[in-house]
Amino acid sequence: MNRTGLFIALSLALVIGVLFGVYPELDLKLAALFYDSHTHSFPLKLDGYAAFARDAAMWIAWGIALPPIVALVVKFIRPDRPLLISGRTIAFLLLTLSLSAGVLTNFTFKSYWGRPRPVVVTEFGGDLPFVPWWDPRGGCGRNCSFFSGEGATAFWTLAPAALTPPVIRPFAYAAATLFGLATSVLRMAFGGHFFTDVAAAGLVTFIVIWLAHGYIYRWPSTRLTDAGIDAGLTRIAWPGYRFLRRRFRPRRRAADTGSAA
Repeated sequence: MNRTGLFIALSLALVIGVLFGVYPELDLKLAALFYDSHTHSFPLKLDGYAAFARDAAMWIAWGIALPPIVALVVKFIRPDRPLLISGRTIAFLLLTLSLSAGVLTNFTFKSYWGRPRPVVVTEFGGDLPFVPWWDPRGGCGRNCSFFSGEGATAFWTLAPAALTPPVIRPFAYAAATLFGLATSVLRMAFGGHFFTDVAAAGLVTFIVIWLAHGYIYRWPSTRLTDAGIDAGLTRIAWPGYRFLRRRFRPRRRAADTGSAA
């Protein structure tokens, strides 16, 4: 997570944004590579193996996210015990996943950026007009095309890759990038997204990860500590923990007294 990576991401965003803004028909041409004009459909969408691969990609991503989620839940249940996983790891992974694949994608752009998906535009047998990536005034009402939530989730695996040992980190980055690209191509093949949708997903996710990594790990003025995060979570969870202990302890004592009698 150095400045070179950020420079590359911002450069790609500028080139892709300008190129597909000036020539929006490029999105249609790329989508047409997966469209069968004879059957008027995106054939891979009906392929069982492709559907399984799509689901498996999300299972893998959420499987990686499961340990920090479990560790956070356990901490709220037992704040008197230390975190099962490094506090910074939990904060970094869950913050980047929530922002990239949740807040920015599904709760912001996909809800208010009315770009129709390829499968519903008139060029591919649908009934809605195509709009370029920069135009939020499309006819889609909800769960729209820009930008890809599944693409963002797949590219989020760059976050755990950033926490791997330095010796294997380049390979982890490469694997996460290939995973994101493969998932994104599959979404295009299903007619679910245009190229700019998945490109935006990858670039936005990388920038979120880069900023969060700097805030949590690299920048001296904001750098967090595992002990500080553990203590903060303990303070948050402790009132609820004390309430539950007071609420259920009398019942437990009464049950013990009854057993002794």
